[in-house]
Amino acid sequence: MGERRVVITAGSAITPIGHGKADIVKSLKRGVSGVKPLRRDDLLSEYIHSGVFGTVDYPVEYDFDRRFKKTMGPVAFYACQTVKEVLEEAGLDPDFIRSGRLGVAFSSTHGSPTVQRGIYRQFFSGSSEEYSSVNAVDYLKSMVHTTAVNITKMFGITGRVIASSTACTTGSQSIGFGYETIKFGLQDAMVCGAADEYDTTTVAVFDNLLACSTAFNETPHLTPRPFEEKRDGLVVAEGAGALLLEEYEFARRRGAKILGEVIGFSCGNNGGDLILPNADGIKATLLTGLQSAGIGPEDVDLISAHATGTKMGDVIEAQAMSKIYGDRPPVVALKSYMGHTMGACGAIEALMTLYMMEEGFIAPTLNLEKVDKRCAMIRHVTEPIPDAEIRIAAVQNFAFGGVNTCLFLKRFDG
Repeated sequence: MGERRVVITAGSAITPIGHGKADIVKSLKRGVSGVKPLRRDDLLSEYIHSGVFGTVDYPVEYDFDRRFKKTMGPVAFYACQTVKEVLEEAGLDPDFIRSGRLGVAFSSTHGSPTVQRGIYRQFFSGSSEEYSSVNAVDYLKSMVHTTAVNITKMFGITGRVIASSTACTTGSQSIGFGYETIKFGLQDAMVCGAADEYDTTTVAVFDNLLACSTAFNETPHLTPRPFEEKRDGLVVAEGAGALLLEEYEFARRRGAKILGEVIGFSCGNNGGDLILPNADGIKATLLTGLQSAGIGPEDVDLISAHATGTKMGDVIEAQAMSKIYGDRPPVVALKSYMGHTMGACGAIEALMTLYMMEEGFIAPTLNLEKVDKRCAMIRHVTEPIPDAEIRIAAVQNFAFGGVNTCLFLKRFDG
């Protein structure tokens, strides 16, 4: 069996700027920020300097049977809801879903920190009753692959399960590994994505590293500011994104609507520092991705940058992109709209890029008033581009630990 084409036939996301394609596209076109004041809780809040968070502040309806809900923490609710919407949109036959030819590539950064917090409180309460009350269900809610296995349980999926947990590249690895699984004939379709829930402990970690935005606590919508002169750090966020990938001939035979095509994926590691990004490592990943897609830098019409708004991360990414692409393709930083959705960012940003490709527009990077001179060597999108011809787009994500990924998406033209 040779290499097979892989297409995208459905997608959905829950994000700080909307739930589903219509809401998200509207927010991108209107320049709406989803960054809000941080909700203070009883853990760490008094120590945290950052006062902002990319928040899903609207109700999300979950029509789940109780037997499924009992093993879900908040992150699994997000994941299962987006997958439910994806499977409904795709119209897959229930027999195929249970056939073993559909797999899942889905994960999160931590599992459910909310549930983990409750477990630790019980463990260290000093009460034997509290200690013994922790059970298997608590673990199923909190374990790092809780999203993937709750998806398989709810929908009866019996195929391959991949639960990559690599911080900011979790979502992009899920899509990339799902793409490779189909490309090489191991499955006919894969549900791919990632989710992360509202969590102040994640804010505390980055805050303690002096990597969080703190200068815009009174004006949350003005941060993060990727590539901008006054940027002062990332904004932690929550959300989920899910895509259905299918082998092209399988999708065509069943009459599926094809939204786009995944044509390349690369994943590499810096092999050195576990925190600071590395320009050489990023360049190597971008070049490998182009080779995987069978294209040259001149073929890329849009780049969705990782661009978290940190002081050095943005500079290093801009320098690496410049070495590969020069200043030709437009570059947009989608985290400027919603903050950094952690493990979910790759899936959500891939979907947003796909939406712009489908609708023929490019949203500008928010809050990019004055480009940092050290980031000025690439083509920033500072104003909306309403009539954009996007045939091929790159989605870049880079994670703590030195993990680098790049996805290449193509408009489907038959």
